[in-house]
Amino acid sequence: MRGLKALGAGALAVALVSGVGWAAQAADSQAPAKPKAAAAAVDGYQVVKLPNANVPNFQRRTVYCPAGKVAVGGGAEAQGSDAILVGSFPTDDGRGWVGLGRQNRYGDVGISLYAICANI
Repeated sequence: MRGLKALGAGALAVALVSGVGWAAQAADSQAPAKPKAAAAAVDGYQVVKLPNANVPNFQRRTVYCPAGKVAVGGGAEAQGSDAILVGSFPTDDGRGWVGLGRQNRYGDVGISLYAICANI
């Protein structure tokens, strides 16, 4: 750390950008890692989808994982001419994913969901 303090922030930034920093040297000496398929890396990996459907503004739609699995991620999409996604988050019990949205000019909005599920 003393060497870093002696360099100062500007010199350190130049050293890192020019490729002489420790991270750049370490990256050059290693072969690139091969990406692993998510299904192989996570036990019971499964994506569960709930296709688009119109619901009243601010009404929640929920997609659940199969029995014995939990949501480790997920997402939602609001569809419509001026649709706004208001929320996208896991259920309180962790077994699914919630999405809700709204449109300014209409009383309903299209919401589609997906949950990324895995064994517990």
